[in-house]
Amino acid sequence: MREIVDRLRQERNLPRAQMRDLLLCEDAAALEYLYAQARAVREEAYGKDVYIRALVEFTNYCKNDCLYCGIRRSNHRAQRYRLSQEDILACAQKGYALGFRTVVLQGGEDPHFTDARLCAIVRGIRALLPDVAITLSVGERTEESYRALFAAGANRYLLRHETANAAHYAQLHPAELSLEHRMGCLKALKAIGFQTGCGFMVGSPGQTMETLLDDLAFTAALNPEMVGLGPFIPHADTPFAAQPPGTVEQTLKLLSIVRLMLPRVLLPATTALATLDPMGCEKGMLAGANVVMPNLTPPGAREKYQLYDGKSVSGSEDADALEELRARMRAIGYQIVTDRGDYRPAP
Repeated sequence: MREIVDRLRQERNLPRAQMRDLLLCEDAAALEYLYAQARAVREEAYGKDVYIRALVEFTNYCKNDCLYCGIRRSNHRAQRYRLSQEDILACAQKGYALGFRTVVLQGGEDPHFTDARLCAIVRGIRALLPDVAITLSVGERTEESYRALFAAGANRYLLRHETANAAHYAQLHPAELSLEHRMGCLKALKAIGFQTGCGFMVGSPGQTMETLLDDLAFTAALNPEMVGLGPFIPHADTPFAAQPPGTVEQTLKLLSIVRLMLPRVLLPATTALATLDPMGCEKGMLAGANVVMPNLTPPGAREKYQLYDGKSVSGSEDADALEELRARMRAIGYQIVTDRGDYRPAP
């Protein structure tokens, strides 16, 4: 198994059969070796730095009806909200004062936020905080919309593909959504010039070893600047309420594999990972992650943005909590830095 890990580090990919063997590996010593190699590759590119992103969940309205998502349009128990432009700018300012140099605007696919409204928000942040990176995570839009947002000053766009297997995609999404369209959006984002992120859930209903292998092959081919992956966690008000969650162990394994495939990728330790394991953030870092996204959404709204049950919402929303996060990272040998944390292409 060490030979397989070494080959992955050297060649940045594996034959499908060997990648399957690695995904199936449960040997503790082999997995520790995998994590160690991922850490080494991460530190070659980014040192001991951990980049923090100010996450602002600005709307939980969504026109889509994805079967796994707690803010799906059919969930009439969800308490809906939208932040105003003033609220969003205030969150960005607060984050900047705390040392955040990236703001992430995340929300459902909310028709209220037209190109005009969303571009105005992006321009407002850019005018107020000219040196920050602006990341958007607002789903599928037209290529014209993406171009307008890029021109307004957005730098990065995260659009998780969720699964690269068409049959599996159909199990997770309503009929009006297609994998082909999702992939087309990702390709358009890269072509426009966004630092682009894809990603997938670990342990989603219907996921098999073959669909995971498809995910890894797609991710390698796309060569994104960011990858967001975390465990599936069910929500009580969705058709998947009774499904088991993904596992921390498989998530960590996949984080390490993605790091070895894409040595310079920006790779978060996600909130979902921290929700399943109080030490999930630390474990993610030690498996090759280098980004964490504390939640700066105002408390009254934060509890309503429930994509899954049990979401960790404590975040690092104030100076004391951020200092606690700094201490936690120092305890495992890493350091939070005041930096945009841009993707660093190979020299």
